[in-house]
Amino acid sequence: MDRVDALVIGAGVVGLATGRALAQRGLDTIVLEQADAIGTSTSSRNSEVIHAGIYYPSGSLKARLCVNGRDQLYAFCESHGVAHRRCGKLIVASGEAQVGKLGEIERQAAANGVHDLQRLSGEEARAMEPVLSADAALLSPSTGIVDSHGLMLALQGDLEAAGGVLAVMSPVLGIDASGGELVVRVGGESPTELSARIVVNAAGLWAPSLAARTRGLDVRHVPTPRFAKGNYFSLSGRSPFSRLIYPMPEAGGLGVHLTLDLAGQARFGPDVQWLDIDRPEDIDYRVDATRGDAFYAAIRSYWPALPDGALQAAYSGVRPKLDGTTDFIIQGPRAHGVPGLVHLLGIESPGLTSCLAIADEVARTLEE
Repeated sequence: MDRVDALVIGAGVVGLATGRALAQRGLDTIVLEQADAIGTSTSSRNSEVIHAGIYYPSGSLKARLCVNGRDQLYAFCESHGVAHRRCGKLIVASGEAQVGKLGEIERQAAANGVHDLQRLSGEEARAMEPVLSADAALLSPSTGIVDSHGLMLALQGDLEAAGGVLAVMSPVLGIDASGGELVVRVGGESPTELSARIVVNAAGLWAPSLAARTRGLDVRHVPTPRFAKGNYFSLSGRSPFSRLIYPMPEAGGLGVHLTLDLAGQARFGPDVQWLDIDRPEDIDYRVDATRGDAFYAAIRSYWPALPDGALQAAYSGVRPKLDGTTDFIIQGPRAHGVPGLVHLLGIESPGLTSCLAIADEVARTLEE
C-alpha cells in the first residue's frame, strides 16, 4: 500500500486551496478528483463573487472565514495575476420596511468586521447607477468578482510547485478510519488503496455521502445533505450597471441579484429551487426557461426598465446545504475523535471567497 502524508479529496477551489496549504507546510500531498478536470461542480457553477462578509450570523465560521478569506483572496489574486475586479455592490431597498432593514444589515456587517459599508439615499445610488430604482441603498466597496477557473489554476500551480500532486479520474469509494491509520479506497481504471496520516474530505456536494462511507466514524457526525439549485439567466446586450446589484436577502439565498463577469456581461440569479433528491448524481443542471418569468418581476423591483425578452437561460449550480445548520462545518479530530481526519461539510457560498481561510482553518484544526 502506498503511503503519503496527506490526501485531499476533491479538486474544487477549497480542495485545491487545502492541498496547497498542506503541501506548502512540507507534507507529501495528493489531491484526488473524481472528474477529469478541476472544479467542475460547485466551484464553476456560481456567481464568481468575492463577498465582503456582510450577512452571516455573528460568530459563525462563514462570517469569520469570509472576512479573513476576502482579504487573503484579493492579495493572492494580485500576487498571482488572477483576473479580478473590486467593482463594489449596491444592496438596494424599496419601501419603508426594506429601508429599515438596511440598518440591520449594517449592524450585522459591523459585528462581522465589515466596517466600510456606506449608506446612500436613493438619489445618491442613482447617481452611481442611473437606471436603478431604490429608495435607499448600501454600498459595499469590498465586494468584487474573480475568474474562478483562473483562481483554481493558480492554486493548482502552487500545489504542484510545493511538491503536491493532482490525480484526476480518481473517485474515492470510501475511507477506513477504524485502524491505526487512515486508508482511502480509490476507484477508477486502476483501483488502489492509499494510506495517509491526514485525510481531508473536501468533496463538496459528495462530502456528506463520503462521511457516511467513513468506517470508524460515528454516524452522529454525518449530517443529512440538502440540495438547493440556483438558476442563472444572462442579459442580452450591454449591461447598464457597473456594479453588482443585490436586493434584500431572502430565505435560502440573497435574492435574484445582478452580477457581472470580467467582460462586463450581466447575469441574474441564483433563485432557490429545492431539489427532492438524496444524492448529487441525480442533479439535473438544465435550466427551465419558464423560471425566467419570475426573474422579470424580481429584477424590475430594482431595474424597472428591463426589456421584455432580454433574459436567456444560462446555467445552474447547486448549493451543498445541510439539514439543521446554515454554517460551514469543519469537523476535525476534536469533534469526532479520529486523528488526522477532517470533513468539510456544507461548504456553499461564501466558500469561494473563503477558500484560503478555510485551508488555514483545516491546518489549524489538525494541529489541535
